[in-house]
Amino acid sequence: MTTMTKTEDTPAPTGPEAFLSVRDLRVRFSTEDGIVKAVDGLSFDVERGKTLGIVGESGSGKSVTNLTVLGLHNRKTTEIDGEIVLDGQELTGASERELEKLRGNKVAMIFQDPLTALSPYYTVGRQLSEPFMKHRGASKKEAKARAIEMLDKVGIPQPALRFNDYPHQFSGGMRQRAMIAMALMCDPDLLIADEPTTALDVTVQAQILDLLKDLQQEFGSAIIFITHDLGVIANMADDLLVMYAGRAVERGSVREVLRAPQHPYTWGLLSSMPRLGGDTGESLVPIPGSPPSLLNPPTGCPFHPRCAFTDQVTGASCSGERPSLGAGRAAACHLTGEQKQTIFIDQIKPRLG
Repeated sequence: MTTMTKTEDTPAPTGPEAFLSVRDLRVRFSTEDGIVKAVDGLSFDVERGKTLGIVGESGSGKSVTNLTVLGLHNRKTTEIDGEIVLDGQELTGASERELEKLRGNKVAMIFQDPLTALSPYYTVGRQLSEPFMKHRGASKKEAKARAIEMLDKVGIPQPALRFNDYPHQFSGGMRQRAMIAMALMCDPDLLIADEPTTALDVTVQAQILDLLKDLQQEFGSAIIFITHDLGVIANMADDLLVMYAGRAVERGSVREVLRAPQHPYTWGLLSSMPRLGGDTGESLVPIPGSPPSLLNPPTGCPFHPRCAFTDQVTGASCSGERPSLGAGRAAACHLTGEQKQTIFIDQIKPRLG
């Protein structure tokens, strides 16, 4: 990975010592059309045994951030700056060999689509066994026993028989369970789940979420859970990071952010969701416009072209000044705390019920 010159620091979150600490992360991709600013000054922490939820629309930088943690970008076309520290080890300048020792071992990822993440040419059992043999020096027999144990733990029926099946012989829910089993083979300290339930029906989705929570309690893993679904986050996460256009716009505990959101973008996300028990004829309130191009993102607050409250800001320019995200519970917005509270109580909360 190459690095860029640091131009601006994002205030660090405060709290207990983190297992994963990301500071002022910036990721740029070189394309034929120009430089894509995929992540722009992002900071967050993940504690041991806790789940950090990251939400935002497609293109907000969620997946790019976590692929960067794993070092899975093309080094020739990607520029990375900032700090990524995993259990005291700096990853930003780590070699490919050092990162290979971590992937699937200390940190593992559950991808959104297991059918494309799993190789169609090898049995599920082989794909589970190989990382265990590589990282733990286990024999084939030991790795097979471990794989069968993990398939059983994630709820695959007749795991000894299904060990020899290929991915196409599994249902969607079973493939996702197999991906979770693969990620947990080496008892990782950090598990990254990239929208792991998006393609599943609600029944299977609930089973997968319950499974992840049970396994976290058993193994004590830290989890980063990436999604666009705030309903899922409410059920899964301890802390929440809301991302927009490669930046964090709001941060806090799940309870704080969902009960009293402070950023207009978070208000928009919540207002656009159907309410459980709401009127069937109730119309949703979509966020106007589209996410910005990261080739040429807006100046100032990246959300200002879609924000309905820019006319209430005084003493600052939403289009000219980039609002900062303070430490701890915070929202990057030029509205005053009193204005945020008034708008939320008078206009947003009645929509949420």
